[in-house]
Amino acid sequence: MITKDSSKANGNQMQIVSLEDLVPQDHLLRKVDKYIDFDFIYDLVEDRYSPDQGRPSIDPVMLIKIPFIQYMFGIKSMRQTIKEIEVNVAYRWFLGLDFYDSVPHFSTFGKNYKRRFEDTDLFEQIFQNILMQCMDAKLVDTDTVFIDATHIKACANRKKMKKVLVAKKNARFYDETLRKEIDADREAHGKKPLKDKDKDDDDDDDKGSGGPGADKEEVSPDTKEQKQSTTDPDSGWFHKGEHKEVFAYSIETACDRHGWILGYTAHPGNEHDSRTFPFIYEKMQKFDPKTLVMDAGYKTPAIAKLLIDNGQTPVFPYKRPMTKKGFFKKNEYAYDEYYDCCICPGDQIINYSTTNREGYREYKSNGHVCAGCPMLDRCTGSRNHVKVLTRHIWEDYMEICEDIRHTKTMKDIYDMRKETIERIFGTAKEHHGMRYAVSRGHDQIMMKVGLTFACMNIKKLVNILSKADDKYGPSGDRQGRSALLLEKLKYHLTRKAQTNSLFAWALSTV
Repeated sequence: MITKDSSKANGNQMQIVSLEDLVPQDHLLRKVDKYIDFDFIYDLVEDRYSPDQGRPSIDPVMLIKIPFIQYMFGIKSMRQTIKEIEVNVAYRWFLGLDFYDSVPHFSTFGKNYKRRFEDTDLFEQIFQNILMQCMDAKLVDTDTVFIDATHIKACANRKKMKKVLVAKKNARFYDETLRKEIDADREAHGKKPLKDKDKDDDDDDDKGSGGPGADKEEVSPDTKEQKQSTTDPDSGWFHKGEHKEVFAYSIETACDRHGWILGYTAHPGNEHDSRTFPFIYEKMQKFDPKTLVMDAGYKTPAIAKLLIDNGQTPVFPYKRPMTKKGFFKKNEYAYDEYYDCCICPGDQIINYSTTNREGYREYKSNGHVCAGCPMLDRCTGSRNHVKVLTRHIWEDYMEICEDIRHTKTMKDIYDMRKETIERIFGTAKEHHGMRYAVSRGHDQIMMKVGLTFACMNIKKLVNILSKADDKYGPSGDRQGRSALLLEKLKYHLTRKAQTNSLFAWALSTV
């Protein structure tokens, strides 16, 4: 029997309904409202509002909840977010709006950000407060921290750029320490300390002043040309694969073994991970991690020395040698620590020559001896037949990292990266709109990333607490909640223990 929809005819019928009844009981925003306390926002923004002057403002909590909705559900823009709030009763209920309450204009949050929140660490504090609520639930384990970086495409036209001169190598966090150890190493080998480049440059300028062409501007050898966006100067030119180049930001992130996001930083997309590492590492120090797990981009002597000297265990992967095809690899040359020399595959000694400004000891072979070597074509292609090998003065720390890498336990821990930090990046980009930036500037990116990661921690927290309540009653029953978490831990360890000895050991300790 055919049935025709008559809903249009009843569109003007008066009904008594409650907004509370229209929101499903299992809706995500119901869980967020139940378990997350947003009242801390009032204390954070109190000094940004006048207590007795001006017109009444929009509730600050509701103002912050609007971008929370945007990033929680991956809505592409603030304009679209406001359109969704107008027709979505769950969003209205979460913001405390009734059926007939007007929704704020899409420019409201942007204006308030510009006038009140710009150049503040408000959103960093919001992220930290949400993280503290996760830690209060005894769900975060900071003994092992995973660190990695991903790129977000900047809101900038790749064709709108200009060339600027920048320093070839900016100051690094270890430059001062490295310089002292270089001078000490050179002195131990009977070499003079390195001259100060800046002083030499000043002397050269003084000598050349007043000569021919003195008024002509010259490019310093310590500077290079770099592409800078005229749309978003804070972004960096990033090579995305082999054929695509875009302006982007690098988002460095840290999480624990359970996938809880512990901190983040944002940098131009053309800055290497090893140079931006100190910023995220400084934030992680307050958690006092015992083990830090990173990919090959962080595998440098300076980072290895920093972590080992601080009593922490660095876990790095295997890094393939950058050797041309057909030539001997570096590990085929033996290093003799007692005599401080290298021995080539042809059993010839390669003696120490000097220590350069980058902290590498250079070992050079005798070209006359190497000229008659039958393996010369696999050793070097230099015209004078001299083979040059380098070894960093902190290479001992890299060897310690290699010993750590070969242990079974650390191999299993490194394999957890795909279940933790890499999964976070995938989820953030696929479901929370973090693949592209819709605003410009470093501060705006920090706000977007901070609120996105706060939303991800919230989503994870409320789902765990909700399951605990469903099985063991109200959330006040901490014993029941802990039992659920212990049960989940045993379940996952049991699955892993079938093929992994580390997890079998962990299961025996639970």
